[in-house]
Amino acid sequence: MTSRVLRFLQTAYPYTLDTAAAVVVVMVYLAFAEMSTAPLWLGYPVALLVGAPLALRRSKPLVSLGIVLVAQNVATVAHITLEPYIPTAFALYTVALTCPRRVALGALGGALGLASVAVFIGEPWPDDAGLVVFLAAVCSAMWALGYTARIRRSYEARKAVEAASKAVADERMRIARELHDVVAHSLSLITVKAGVAAHVASSQPEEAQEALQVIESTSRSTLVEMRRLLGVLRSEDTTTELAPMPGMDDLPELVTRASLAGVSVSLSVSGSLPERLGLTVYRIVQESVTNVVKHAAPASCTVSIVVENASVMISVVDDGPGERVLAGGGGGHGLLGMRERVAVYGGTFSAGPLAGGGFAVRAEVPLS
Repeated sequence: MTSRVLRFLQTAYPYTLDTAAAVVVVMVYLAFAEMSTAPLWLGYPVALLVGAPLALRRSKPLVSLGIVLVAQNVATVAHITLEPYIPTAFALYTVALTCPRRVALGALGGALGLASVAVFIGEPWPDDAGLVVFLAAVCSAMWALGYTARIRRSYEARKAVEAASKAVADERMRIARELHDVVAHSLSLITVKAGVAAHVASSQPEEAQEALQVIESTSRSTLVEMRRLLGVLRSEDTTTELAPMPGMDDLPELVTRASLAGVSVSLSVSGSLPERLGLTVYRIVQESVTNVVKHAAPASCTVSIVVENASVMISVVDDGPGERVLAGGGGGHGLLGMRERVAVYGGTFSAGPLAGGGFAVRAEVPLS
């Protein structure tokens, strides 16, 4: 209810100002009519027609301009007032603001031409040429202000569209990184278990069957998450049901899957983490454990997450061959993706082999 009232007030406010301006113009022209030598039966309707249409200038700019211009020309010819067409200039401002440039230019030229004719064919005014030049300057200046405001609004609208498009592109890039993390982790686990199944298929069928079950469950869960992410990427699909994004509560399941691939993971979580950072921490741990599965299995790995007052410290250390990162020419896209995730929050990230063997991934992500 409150939002409806606010929208109504936002819509009604400009029209209220226009109505107030129209009332002021009518009152001024009524005073001109009473002071002039023109009959009141002509002066009162002219005053009403000069001011009243201004209340509708936003919704009917050309109609408003036409009525105001004709009424002012009548007032000029009837010698009701000597005034440089301020109401017409006000209406021209709206025409330049809302109408296409060709229409707005035509309206300006027509208004100046008709006003000049009215000045010269009316009863002799002092310095007709000077009055024409003055009213032309006033009307042109108001038209220029309206057209400038139109250009500024158009520029702001384009900036808003570009910002929205950039936001969509950034979100799709984020989803693409999520998809990479999901596929890389799951395929690493599947590859390891498929190798185990192929190696023991003839001698240990029970273990091979267990490996195939792990492959099946991992494949199914991965397909579900891929469908969810790809559904978001399809802009025409507005009915996609989105499952909750993974977070801190999903880390035990991640550790369990890693153990099935031959990596013993010890998980330690200290402190409470804000929900908005849960996905970032989860993906960093997931990518780090995936690297252990791909390059160091079988190995043991220690995952430590410590939430401090100002930041969360993430540490993933394994006892596998530390030189493995060099084989990928700098760590591949996984480390780059983790570095980008941490950089979004202005944190620090490091990854590399340890002096005594093993590999360590460490990140500090600010909470604010």
